[in-house]
Amino acid sequence: MSHKAGFVNIIGNPNVGKSTLMNAFVGERLSIITSKAQTTRHRILGIVNGEDFQMILSDTPGIIKPAYEMQESMMNFVKSAFEDADILIYMVEIGEQELKDEAFFNKIIHAKIPVLLLLNKIDNSNQAQLEEQVAFWTAKVPNAEIFPISALQNFNVPEVFGRIIELLPESPAYYPKDQLTDKPERFFVNETIREKILLNYSKEIPYAVEIVTEEFFEDENIIRIRSLIMVERETQKGIIIGHKGAALKKVGMESRVDLEKFFGKQIHIELVVKVNKNWRSNANMLKRFGYNQ
Repeated sequence: MSHKAGFVNIIGNPNVGKSTLMNAFVGERLSIITSKAQTTRHRILGIVNGEDFQMILSDTPGIIKPAYEMQESMMNFVKSAFEDADILIYMVEIGEQELKDEAFFNKIIHAKIPVLLLLNKIDNSNQAQLEEQVAFWTAKVPNAEIFPISALQNFNVPEVFGRIIELLPESPAYYPKDQLTDKPERFFVNETIREKILLNYSKEIPYAVEIVTEEFFEDENIIRIRSLIMVERETQKGIIIGHKGAALKKVGMESRVDLEKFFGKQIHIELVVKVNKNWRSNANMLKRFGYNQ
């Protein structure tokens, strides 16, 4: 029996549903999802295995015009997604008219590989608006197959999944068949804590935060975790901790609940807040945090 395998890379503007789609395909919550832009900072692989196929999905940061060095690094993850893709998914939402970077858009319309344009969040539209949007994107990206979908409601998602399998090239598997992602356990601890900070804090706080898991000790029945929450200023540290530590305790409790579901074990988590001035513009810090590879 022949075997198919390939890299399916998902790109698009911030907050169009890329992470929701990948999680729906993989069946696990690998990418964090919030209503805030720039939720995804890294390129995250999710691996879907079947008897005769391996689909390697890549969720990338939303395309933005970089304002500081960390965002430059985020856009480098998007550039790399063009280089190794066998299939490109360009995701847009109802009402969207353009990609935030013209150079990336030119790469999409001149791609030599199959391009699937997914018009997401159609549950927020009516039939007339949907038909207008399909006509708009058909003219704008003539090399793409267009699928109206709702990633959140799973509408048309199985059809897209089936089409991807049809388009995958014949190839042996790239990863072991029991592997779910390319990221280590500590990465998902970091992302889970960062998601809770995105959900519980406003303004600049979530964007000034980075998580570093310093300890991850796994026993048969429990995982003991110690993570640093890195901020840029003392005032941010105070906000993260909150009155009598209440805000930080809430982040820890919410993170523990999700991590126990993810790992299937009891979790003990300790969170420490530390100031690291201007880490988002510090090349050495960014390399340590996995941005400048």
